[in-house]
Amino acid sequence: MPPKVRLHNANVGKMLRLKFAPLVNELADRIAAAAGDEAFVETYSTDRSAAAVLVPTEVQARDGALTRAAASLGLEVRTK
Repeated sequence: MPPKVRLHNANVGKMLRLKFAPLVNELADRIAAAAGDEAFVETYSTDRSAAAVLVPTEVQARDGALTRAAASLGLEVRTK
């Protein structure tokens, strides 16, 4: 029988925030740069690191700026 492993959730969460936050933020910055001058990034964390790339609604509706930027970096973009 394999040994039982118990993860300390608080420590795992801390490790994920510290290790992956820079990667998440870098990718968000790259998407924003590809989306154009009006795009910007908001970083935040809950139980994990996160970033939101925002563009004005009319820019997304007219040009699909955010969708195109994400796709240009190899991210899968799909509708719900």
